[in-house]
Amino acid sequence: MSDIDSAQYQISNEPYYRPVADEVQKFEAAYAARMPVMLKGPTGCGKSRFVEYMAWKLNKPLITVACNEDMTASDLVGRFLLDINGTKWQDGPLTVAARIGAICYLDEVVEARQDTTVVIHPLTDHRRELPLEKKGELVHAHPDFQIVISYNPGYQSLMKDLKQSTKQRFGGMDFDYPITDIETEIVAHEGGVSAEVAGKLVQVAQRSRNLKGHGLDEGMSTRLLVYAAQLMSKGISAEAACQMALVTPLTDDPDMRDTLNAAVNTYF
Repeated sequence: MSDIDSAQYQISNEPYYRPVADEVQKFEAAYAARMPVMLKGPTGCGKSRFVEYMAWKLNKPLITVACNEDMTASDLVGRFLLDINGTKWQDGPLTVAARIGAICYLDEVVEARQDTTVVIHPLTDHRRELPLEKKGELVHAHPDFQIVISYNPGYQSLMKDLKQSTKQRFGGMDFDYPITDIETEIVAHEGGVSAEVAGKLVQVAQRSRNLKGHGLDEGMSTRLLVYAAQLMSKGISAEAACQMALVTPLTDDPDMRDTLNAAVNTYF
């Protein structure tokens, strides 16, 4: 048994998540089978919120790791640390999740080096175990443990993609920006603005998404729309809120900013 307090990883309050299709039922079935799950979709479309919501709904602890290119296998698995009494082993987040039966969520997993992501392989097949080679221990995953990864397939170069040997260990779920009515509902709820204002923000975003690959790497995400709405709800003018939340973060190109500002001015 682990002496780690799993309560610190429990999500006590229901996160707001608006289902778009049958993704909740699919995830529940995958969890029942303890199938590793891969979420694919653009930045800010709700992947992380969905995982939080499912952890709350399933009443399971959630340990989230924001992956980056400097992350080593030891950052995931654990390492020996020096303290006043000498050296002691400290579990990494993946090991903690395997011990306590948490959902381990590796966000933007392709940002991690491929030699780092291979450490998850023994946890994603019939073995469900994690060798701690430096410690000489084999951790058998708790029956409730599940691993979930996410990434943005439209944003990856050939150098930054998952190996087939990793991809084929997961069930996959596609995410995208919601349809207009649902996205409007989300922005109004999360941003504290009227449905009319939220609808205008969504229309601005849709124009920007049409520019993906034509001057923009990504269109405006649902997350950015919520930021703009929150600024408006705090008394910032629509124009200033859109400039701060939608235009400035997206691009530094003056012509592209003019194009996006024109879209804002069309609706506001």
